[in-house]
Amino acid sequence: MIPFLHIGPFAIPTFGLMVACAMLTAYFVLRADLARRSIAAKHSGEAEALISFPCLAGFVGAKLYHLLESPADFFADPVHLLFSPYGFAWFGGLLAGFAAFAFVAWRIIRHNAAAGRPVSLLSIFDAGSSAAALGYGIGRIGCLLSGDGDYGIPTSLPWGMSFPNGLVPTVERVHPTPIYEFIVACAIAWWLWHMGAPGEGSARAKERVSQNMDNGTNAFVASSRQPGEVFAAYLVLSGAARFLVEFIRINPRSFLGMSNAQTAAAASVIVGAVLWGWVRRKQ
Repeated sequence: MIPFLHIGPFAIPTFGLMVACAMLTAYFVLRADLARRSIAAKHSGEAEALISFPCLAGFVGAKLYHLLESPADFFADPVHLLFSPYGFAWFGGLLAGFAAFAFVAWRIIRHNAAAGRPVSLLSIFDAGSSAAALGYGIGRIGCLLSGDGDYGIPTSLPWGMSFPNGLVPTVERVHPTPIYEFIVACAIAWWLWHMGAPGEGSARAKERVSQNMDNGTNAFVASSRQPGEVFAAYLVLSGAARFLVEFIRINPRSFLGMSNAQTAAAASVIVGAVLWGWVRRKQ
């Protein structure tokens, strides 16, 4: 594996490089989805805010959550662990990133309401779902390149991989779970994108918008989905994918024989199912 790219005197972490690629890709997907839903124009800067602030908050939340998981280790060497480029917890990043995304979305809702373009919070969550799924998958390639311990249990399958030069090295052939997650995340992102595509003449929902964000003309946007359906599907599909892959991951077990990530994934599936049922009954 290649934990670092060495360019002259500089060492660039491949994990950080792939996270940057994930953010950039998610930005373009989100910007396109916001525009096709007539929530924000491509040049408005709303997509930048919805990506940058949650990502920064996610990094902070992931670091703090990881440190609080082992408070004794943290207080033994707080400065080194706090500023270490390693040690991030997925669940902490999820909580902080989601909170920041909701806050930025609330600001967008207020701005659109003042401009006479009402939009719901669930519609913005829908727009961010495919971007989040794809960004997560690309970020997992960073875990693969750095060999940071996110691989799976030993396997004899022909595509098993070893990570002798990884940040958490192993010479055994193990499941390359980051590749599994990347493939599934891309499939989920593709499905959610097409699921949320506006369709002409939908009998289930039609939303009038004050102007088309791209050409300035009045337009009707016909959507085949109620606000919240795409986001609910994202919670269920991404949660189910993470729950299943945890069975072959090397993460420690903590709650009812499940890892922390697996517990969070199960909660994601439950919340998504409840949201889907609520949206359908509301319709």
